Amino acid sequence: MKQRPFTQVDVFTAQPYLGNPVAVVLDGAGLDVETMQQFARWTQLSETTFVMPPTEAAQAQGADYRVRIFTPGGELPFAGHPTLGTAHAWREAGGKAQHPDRVVQECGVGLVQIQRADPLGAWAFAAPTLQRHDVLADALQAVCGALGLDSARVLRAQHLDNGPQWLGLLLDTPTTVMSLSPDHAALKKTGIKVGVAALHEAQPKPALIGRANREAMAFAKTSHHSNPPEEIDLEAALEVRAFAAAIGIPEDPVTGSLNASLAQWLIAEGLLPARYTASQGAALGREGRIYIAQDARGQVWVGGQSVTCIKGHVYL
Repeated sequence: MKQRPFTQVDVFTAQPYLGNPVAVVLDGAGLDVETMQQFARWTQLSETTFVMPPTEAAQAQGADYRVRIFTPGGELPFAGHPTLGTAHAWREAGGKAQHPDRVVQECGVGLVQIQRADPLGAWAFAAPTLQRHDVLADALQAVCGALGLDSARVLRAQHLDNGPQWLGLLLDTPTTVMSLSPDHAALKKTGIKVGVAALHEAQPKPALIGRANREAMAFAKTSHHSNPPEEIDLEAALEVRAFAAAIGIPEDPVTGSLNASLAQWLIAEGLLPARYTASQGAALGREGRIYIAQDARGQVWVGGQSVTCIKGHVYL
């Protein structure tokens, strides 16, 4: 066993213990899959990550490090809050990026850009490409039954896949979202991870129109790569919950990959603006805030603040 630097980071919050924690082993070199999986089960967090040197091919394309992401139930090709939390821990530990304005992470879905983005000193990742398709009636019925949800309250449903796969349900009100009390054993039997969301009642904010126009003009001039817009409305427009009993997590506090795919879906459907804030975690006593911004090139960025809660070493 080897002593390895270890950090636990709370993501999508600036106040410790109100977001979603991720365990980060900052030196994962030489660890086999069984050891990483065993440690991820031991932490009992929704995700545990292991940082390694990038592969030669990825480094040539700008990758600063490689990360492997494990839940208690298996490895993920990509996940949102572990991406932001790992980048935070890597930078804090002295990691030096190839490019001064961004970090490039290598993971199962390929290379993911992470950049500083306002508001409040947040960092944001570029959401991977989304694939989505309609939901079969039988699958929807089974999930609604496990959620204890009247299917009449489901406004729209889609299978969402940006690495992790989710069944996304847009419900009628935030009250419906918050009142759900799922049968997690029944959800596990479906084998489906479920993300539920509802729109908060829109509040008119005329000043944001001017901001959006200025941002659109600025980002239309970007020549070499996309950047996250600088301003965003901090009042939550979307209430979100994530149920992942299928991979051993009854409810995830704050979920980057789900919010990424919900944003790509609901912005494309014209149900949400290109810039908004989502709220997640209240049902678990958390106060997660996810900042969503679609830039002038159509790239969706998913941002949030991160704060270190634990630093030390782990023996692996």
